[in-house]
Amino acid sequence: MIVGYPFANAAPVGYYQDQKVVYHNDGGSPDNAAYFKRMLNTISNHIEAIGKEHVEIRVVDHSSGVELFQMAKTDKELASRLDRLREEGVRFLICANTLKERQIDWHELYGVKEEDIVPSSAAELARLQRMGFVYIHL
Repeated sequence: MIVGYPFANAAPVGYYQDQKVVYHNDGGSPDNAAYFKRMLNTISNHIEAIGKEHVEIRVVDHSSGVELFQMAKTDKELASRLDRLREEGVRFLICANTLKERQIDWHELYGVKEEDIVPSSAAELARLQRMGFVYIHL
């Protein structure tokens, strides 16, 4: 334990209740690469603090946020982070409107499957919040 930081290693059992969380990823211009790494790190820290059996996480990706999956095709570090989070149960949801507007074929996005595509990011964020997911935008 780090002096002055009582929860530096882990929160005590029972400190956090089970959580359902939706992260909103619309990119982080002007430096998307740095933003994506910070966002993925935050999600990893979130899971570590609570335990993967106590948190359900969705990430709704639209606009410049979809660039994460384009960049991961050539950036092994981003790809590895995405893979680890998916293994922890995180679902990344991609906005069909963004794909259409930007003329992006979802088959060309790293690790994206057809079931990851949602009709509208805004509608999906609202749907998940109505289902009890807490909204986080970094």
